[in-house]
Amino acid sequence: MEIFLAYLGVAFCVALSGIGSAYGVTICGNAAIGAFKKNPSASGSYMGLAALPSSQGLYGFVGFFMLNGKITPEVNMPTACAIFGVGLALGLVALFSAVRQAKVCANGISAIGAGHKAFGTTMILAVFPELYAILGLLVLILTSLHLPF
Repeated sequence: MEIFLAYLGVAFCVALSGIGSAYGVTICGNAAIGAFKKNPSASGSYMGLAALPSSQGLYGFVGFFMLNGKITPEVNMPTACAIFGVGLALGLVALFSAVRQAKVCANGISAIGAGHKAFGTTMILAVFPELYAILGLLVLILTSLHLPF
């Protein structure tokens, strides 16, 4: 039971953060396609902003590497619960962070497509949702350092 619970936490960490990134990138991609029709000369800005939500999936991947080595046949219930908890927490935070960041970026892409100089402002505003995914990863890393093995 302990190994199952621990691996479930790792699976949530990777799956939810990956789903958030995939969903976020498609939100931005849709906005980029619409903006490209209006202003094809700013395609580099669209691509840069559209890629931002992909980082949350990478945080889940880092979480996998941090937690996977802690799962052994001797894993006890408190350790398994900790792995499950931080894996689920990072997965959920990364999922919502990616989706909300994508909405900020999609609005910035639309503004750039309409002719406004909004790239810098959008990048700055998109960092704020990203911060919470970074904090979730930090909690996972600090927790994993205190786990046995």
